[in-house]
Amino acid sequence: MSEHQAKFEVGQIIQHRLFDYLGVIFDVDPVFSGTDEWYEAVAKSRPPKDQPWYHVLVHESAQTTYVAERNLEACEEPQRIVHPFMDRLFGSLEGERYRPKRRLN
Repeated sequence: MSEHQAKFEVGQIIQHRLFDYLGVIFDVDPVFSGTDEWYEAVAKSRPPKDQPWYHVLVHESAQTTYVAERNLEACEEPQRIVHPFMDRLFGSLEGERYRPKRRLN
């Protein structure tokens, strides 16, 4: 297992480097936890599996995504994220991140 620590945290607003969407992180995996089939079909840029991956609520969408750390960057101008699950998972926006409503793993 890699000793790489996660760069981003739950509640942090991010921007996807390749697809240019905004979102908020709702869970963090220390390493890739999907299937090899999903990785082969979806992860076209072949990001490393031994580094953190993030579950993201996509802004102005009902989608969630699973994204490798290298494809994310901190949002330079944090803004309110609109997603159907926001009220279930997060409270108020505090600076550059949302406060989780409950402790997440």
